[in-house]
Amino acid sequence: MILALLVAGCGDASPHIAQPRSAGPTIVSLNPCTDAILAELAGPEQVLALSHYSRDPRASSMDAARARQFGVTGGTVEEVLALKPDMVVASEFMPPATRAGLEDLGIRVETFGIASSIAESDAQIRRIAALAGNPVGGEVLLAKIDAALAAATPAAGAAPIPTVLWQPSGIVPGEGALVSELLRRAGFSSHSAAIGMGQADYLSLEQVIASPPELLLVAGQERSQLHPALDALPDMQRAAFDPGLLYCGGPTIIRAMERLEEVREQIEAESPPPTPSSEEEGANKRRGNLPLLFRGGGRGVVAEPQT
Repeated sequence: MILALLVAGCGDASPHIAQPRSAGPTIVSLNPCTDAILAELAGPEQVLALSHYSRDPRASSMDAARARQFGVTGGTVEEVLALKPDMVVASEFMPPATRAGLEDLGIRVETFGIASSIAESDAQIRRIAALAGNPVGGEVLLAKIDAALAAATPAAGAAPIPTVLWQPSGIVPGEGALVSELLRRAGFSSHSAAIGMGQADYLSLEQVIASPPELLLVAGQERSQLHPALDALPDMQRAAFDPGLLYCGGPTIIRAMERLEEVREQIEAESPPPTPSSEEEGANKRRGNLPLLFRGGGRGVVAEPQT
């Protein structure tokens, strides 16, 4: 019951559910993906600093206004020590010397990998929520993510849209990436996988021209991704995709699904209605020659041929 009330009250005006400072340890985050999750679960009184990436629009996965409510750190041992946190959360790729230095000073270090699925993202949220002393807030965030996934799921029977997600540096995601799962959930299929490409493979402009997808989602600013030759592909639609939505789970999933839902709705609104087959056209013509006679007492319409 408590969780239901919290979910109902967790709208845009209250994007995070923070616990009192005494409820959990003070934390410094050194990773943009953990930044976004912690910012949903706790306030600046508990999260003493986020990574400097979250202040950089080119690297952040969270809302810039929300990020500015927190302090930032470059992640050196000296900077972190000055903040006196109880805990540091960071990437699995954290330099071993930095981790050892922090642990030698009595600071607990918890590391996280890159979520490659919605299930892995859910597990990370629950783990971070537990570390922050706010498990209920974690469940509220998960409920918001589930709602975004459900809202962006197309109607049953809708045909998937063959799509290429063209990322920074001209590469494409593999089928095992989190963003690929989000694309499938939102009703898009991977055109790059269909032509034999995998994780981080480079997609050239020539390949796009030779085998254009129905939709090109552009998340980079390479010369090839902005080339005027793309304008000469009338059967291919293009849409922008924020690179900040590519790599993190957590609340980033909500924004990613909202964008994918928006793109799909735009495509469906602009697509012409399907052309009827010659058989359907003949049936429609025959039906057009039948006068409709309403007979009393009947629920429907009875058609009789003309004489």
